[in-house]
Amino acid sequence: MTRRVANSFNHIMGETLVVPEAKTNEDTMLILGTDGQKMSKSKNNFINIFLPEKELKKSLNKQIVTDDTPLEDPKDPESAVVYNLYKLIATSGQAEEMAKKLKAGGYGWGHCKLDLFNVILETFKEEREKFDYYMSNRKELDQILDEGAKKARNIAKGVISRVREKVGY
Repeated sequence: MTRRVANSFNHIMGETLVVPEAKTNEDTMLILGTDGQKMSKSKNNFINIFLPEKELKKSLNKQIVTDDTPLEDPKDPESAVVYNLYKLIATSGQAEEMAKKLKAGGYGWGHCKLDLFNVILETFKEEREKFDYYMSNRKELDQILDEGAKKARNIAKGVISRVREKVGY
């Protein structure tokens, strides 16, 4: 949409706006949410990795949909929401290990959710620490946001003045 607006404006008024390049990632894929459908914040089927540990664990246990296959029975990893979420975050070796355990039986959904919880904590340790730091130091966060807003304002002023000049405003 941004490209279309910029191209239309430039076509009518002359080169004024920078047309952003479309960036697509060939590896982009549909990520399943905690209910097995497309992950979406509006559907509340996402994992908030920034929750405090106790709340994160509770959220995973409560939100991730599993079936009622008994603990001792083998399970199909590929059809399991918890496994599919796990393999997005875990190393390929860790994902293979979980798949083997599920296929072998004696490894239940609670075990999977605990392993997912642990890999989230391990993978996002630095990001969680930064989040907690800034949430505890709001003044510093506000200062950083203000600096970013000033930079954005300076860039926007230049663009707006070029646009006003072209439209005669």
